[in-house]
Amino acid sequence: MGLFDMFKSDSGDKMTPHLAFATSLLYMMSADGEMDNEEVGHLLSVLGGQDDGRGTIGVGAQNQALLDSALKYRRKNSVETFLQEAAPLLSDAQKMCMLVNLIDSSLVDGQPEPEEQVLFGKFLTAFGISEARFRPFFEVIVLKNDRSVFTNDNHPKNQAGYQVKLPA
Repeated sequence: MGLFDMFKSDSGDKMTPHLAFATSLLYMMSADGEMDNEEVGHLLSVLGGQDDGRGTIGVGAQNQALLDSALKYRRKNSVETFLQEAAPLLSDAQKMCMLVNLIDSSLVDGQPEPEEQVLFGKFLTAFGISEARFRPFFEVIVLKNDRSVFTNDNHPKNQAGYQVKLPA
C-alpha cells in the first residue's frame, strides 16, 4: 500500500457497452475543448432525457448514474485508454451505433470541428471500421442534419431532378 493510496477514488464501475456508449459521447462533446448547449441536449436525448415537471430536461435516476460514471471515467482516462478498454467489449452493432451517434453529436452544432474529426478517426481505427464501410451511414447523418434544404431555395439538393441516393 502506497502512502497516498487512501486518496485514490476508484469508482468500481466496470466498463460495459452502455458505459462505453455514454463515455464516448462525452469524449466527442469535449474534443474541441468546450461542450455546447446543442451537444448537451443531444447527449440528454440519446441517454433518455426526461422532463422534471418544471420544464427542465434531465436524465432519469438510472441514466444519471450512467452519466456520473461516464463523467468520472472521462476525467480520469485518455481516449486511447478508453478505446483499448472499450473496443474489445463491443459487438459490431454496438460499434456502429456508437459511431453513428458520435457523428450525429459532432454535427449537432453545425460542422464537426477538426478535433472532433481527428477523434472520430481514432474511433474508426480502434473499432476496425473503414471509412468506406462507414460512408453510407455518414451520408445519412449529414442529410439528417442539413436543415438548410428547408431554408435555402437555391440549395443544390433542392434543384429540379436532384434525387438523394446513398453511395454505392
